Amino acid sequence: MQFNQKSQTCLEIAKQIKLLILDVDGVLTDGKLFFDHQGQEYKAFHARDGHGLKLLQTTGVIVAIISGRKSKSVELRMQNLGIKHVYQGHENKIAAFEGLIGLLKLSPEQVAYVGDDVLDLPIMSRVGLAIAVNDAHFTVKIRAACYTDIQGGLGAVREVCDFIMQAQGSFDKILHTYLT
Repeated sequence: MQFNQKSQTCLEIAKQIKLLILDVDGVLTDGKLFFDHQGQEYKAFHARDGHGLKLLQTTGVIVAIISGRKSKSVELRMQNLGIKHVYQGHENKIAAFEGLIGLLKLSPEQVAYVGDDVLDLPIMSRVGLAIAVNDAHFTVKIRAACYTDIQGGLGAVREVCDFIMQAQGSFDKILHTYLT
């Protein structure tokens, strides 16, 4: 993870995170959109991202999706990962964000958001921990508190999950279950 601010600040903020919100295209996917001749859309998700999200949820951190596009494949993947808060088709993502933190009774400071493009900036400017993927648009990357070493869709979300778990002290306990 690369830091635009002092790393200690990002680590301290990550300790307080109760909700991780993710964009989809460019974050959970590499941003490419595939369509067949009938207009059916396909997306590819990285297995490590999915496993990281499952692990993070076991620590009590809630995971949500806010996406400007709407896709059946996203709905199915999130169901598979046990992610209940899925907001699709929200080009103006602020309403979904405000509704979600109101529903969960969280303050913006308790939220981390991962984005890659200018549509993500309104939420990123409001949350406690704004994170960009490595290949994010330059305006997003410079406004984020930190950015991943890995590109979107290739394991960047796993990197974020691991970072939050390490900051909160749960990573070693989870890792230990795989080593015994």
